[in-house]
Amino acid sequence: MKPLFFPFPGNEAYSEGLRGSLEAETGRLTLHRFPDGESYLRFETEVRDREVVLVCTLDHPDQKLIPLLMAAATARDLGARRVGLVAPYLAYLRQDCRFHPGESVTSVYVARLLSTSFGWLVTMDPHLHRYASLGEIYAIPTEVVAAAPALSAWLKTEVSDGVLIGPDAESAQWVRAVAAGAGLPHVVLEKVRRGDRDVSVSVPDLARWPGRTPVLVDDIISTGHTMIAAVRHLVRSGLKPPVCLAVHGIFAGEAHAELLAAGAVRIVTTDSIPHATNAIPTAGLLAKVLRTRVQESVR
Repeated sequence: MKPLFFPFPGNEAYSEGLRGSLEAETGRLTLHRFPDGESYLRFETEVRDREVVLVCTLDHPDQKLIPLLMAAATARDLGARRVGLVAPYLAYLRQDCRFHPGESVTSVYVARLLSTSFGWLVTMDPHLHRYASLGEIYAIPTEVVAAAPALSAWLKTEVSDGVLIGPDAESAQWVRAVAAGAGLPHVVLEKVRRGDRDVSVSVPDLARWPGRTPVLVDDIISTGHTMIAAVRHLVRSGLKPPVCLAVHGIFAGEAHAELLAAGAVRIVTTDSIPHATNAIPTAGLLAKVLRTRVQESVR
């Protein structure tokens, strides 16, 4: 029997991209928030003995996690064969250790919640820093999809004269992969962070690649302060206005407007989080690995 995909609000287009590649079906899920803030949820499509796939990208996670966990529990109670989660962006991974006494290691606790609610998880480029893999904190099978091939393909078409720049050491793994796929040179800057909104970066030496377009590459643009600092340095150095490229575009506060004001000529993200900067589709990448998770139901 074909798997059933249930997109959460805002995830309909992404879910359709996945469903079409897998010859799956789309189910109807009603979600409503009462005036007091509590959620109402109802599966309008029968889920008994079906492979249920919930599709929900987890930006602004505190608004989404309770309805998501309730949906998984409801599907199981209604007799679903198995419930899986596709989260193109997976939140709560930055707090991966106790930096100060008394802090909550939220990455571990959210992983426990999702592991008790779902049978498997598929995501794209999670922000892993101190963890070697999601398997260190998740107790369910997980599949991690790399967006680098999609970013590389976009660069070949749109910025073939680029030189890729990582704004800090944490971005190095993504910059190297994207540069290799696009056949472009790359460098990584050094970052000094003195606070949430006080960041400085080193100025890159691009003398080896004169006339090339700087392309700042990172996995996430959240507050954007690191990338904003990098853009300003590049502009002050007399280089071409840079392109900003990221897998996940959260754009907290005025991050998008501030990046443009700093001098970015273009800001581009994948469609993992719906935003006006989305220019790189990724559902096809996730569908390839998702097929192995639902193949029993497809048969």
